[in-house]
Amino acid sequence: MANDFKRYTKTNVTTSTGTSADAVYTVPSTGSVAMESVIIGIYLSNTGSTGVTGSVFLDAGTGTGDDVYLVKDATVPAGSSLEVISGGKLVVQGNGTVNDIVRVSCGTATSLDATVSVLEDV
Repeated sequence: MANDFKRYTKTNVTTSTGTSADAVYTVPSTGSVAMESVIIGIYLSNTGSTGVTGSVFLDAGTGTGDDVYLVKDATVPAGSSLEVISGGKLVVQGNGTVNDIVRVSCGTATSLDATVSVLEDV
């Protein structure tokens, strides 16, 4: 299989949290074949005129007991951005039926954009 670099975005992130937060990236389904991806970057960009808080949540396809925050309520100053995964990488996976989902939320609705860079099909 070929490796593919891809970028996924979500504008105007909502205030929903946890498993209800906005989905930015879901590991692709390939029938019943296991699939892995490597997240190589996550950016939260404040589009508002005041500071906001942002969270990134990994909704693990294995069940709610494995769901975790990558960052929770991190401050993003007005007009700036936050690099959530700085120099590191995160493996996300799926089994063809249930797949990991990267979700984002913002303390102030529609004041945050999110970008996720991924290497798929690894």
